Amino acid sequence: MAAHLEEQQELDNFKYFWKSTGRWLFALLIAAALGYLGYTMYKSHKASQSQEAAEVLAKIVDKMQAKASQAEVNADLTNLQQNYPDSIAAAQATLMAAATEYDARRYDVAEGHLNWVLKNQKAPLVQALAAQRLGIVLLQQKKYDAAIAALNTKVEADFEPLLLEAKGDVYAAQNKTKEAAQSYQQALEKLPKDAIERELLQMKLDSQK
Repeated sequence: MAAHLEEQQELDNFKYFWKSTGRWLFALLIAAALGYLGYTMYKSHKASQSQEAAEVLAKIVDKMQAKASQAEVNADLTNLQQNYPDSIAAAQATLMAAATEYDARRYDVAEGHLNWVLKNQKAPLVQALAAQRLGIVLLQQKKYDAAIAALNTKVEADFEPLLLEAKGDVYAAQNKTKEAAQSYQQALEKLPKDAIERELLQMKLDSQK
């Protein structure tokens, strides 16, 4: 029965459990049946929400490709953020919006989008990407201390090199060669030996010597 009560939903873990003992067994079995029904309904609701969010994301992508007005795109993005804040679709759409604003050099708007992602999305990969991109956006604004703070976001070990490299870029922009070299070196040490990023990182490290 535990297999029915413990499943991984995309990025969130939901655990529902109970224990039955002695003369309360029958009552607990009834409670378990009701609990399972509620869980099933909740699961169905979450799946429906994910589908709805994905449909809104698809609309945003279509509108961006069709070069629709920014107002139309922003309206759909606001819909996603307000109604499906914890969905992967909302994270994807907001990261896309941040990239668009970054390319347009509207760094303050991109910063707002990335801060929204960090606040609302807890998936390790999403957190790492948002933190890394926020650090770069802040670097472009010469907000060096804020950039380092963003890049100090705690992430899973696999994503640490991404943030360490960006941190090295921030230090390099400030001509802090020692700190930059240290960050690049740490990133290299944490990268797999066959990672394609190693060559560029080594070049960045060598440039600080």
